[in-house]
Amino acid sequence: MKKVQYQIGINCKPEKVFSIMLDEQYYREWTAVFNPTSHFKGSWKEGEVILFLGEDQDGEEGGMHSLIEKIIPNEFLSIKHLGMLEKVKKTFFEEDYYENYHFEDTSAGTLLKVEMDTEDSWADYLDKTWPDALQKLKEICEKQC
Repeated sequence: MKKVQYQIGINCKPEKVFSIMLDEQYYREWTAVFNPTSHFKGSWKEGEVILFLGEDQDGEEGGMHSLIEKIIPNEFLSIKHLGMLEKVKKTFFEEDYYENYHFEDTSAGTLLKVEMDTEDSWADYLDKTWPDALQKLKEICEKQC
């Protein structure tokens, strides 16, 4: 397992960045970098299961089932990825994979830090896509501020 980290400065207060990042419509926009059909089903409430979904090349919906492990509005979000969903079949990871977001209030707005556990084989892909996704989130947020 490998831990990857990314960050971006956004000229909006943490409350706005947090709200926009988790909004259903905006989530689809900024995560389209990973998959053009990316979306979620569920709730961003601590202790709740949430599904992160998208369609593959054959139009089959799949993704991950995850748990909102910890949420401190406007400050911190921790997602524990439980396993994969493929063709309606749910599998579970043998290890714990976390995706954590830190929203730091700065004089310029927000420093958003993302840290994520991943398999070594996914690290190059994430290094290419996460910066683009964060840039898209920054653009969306700064239009709304």
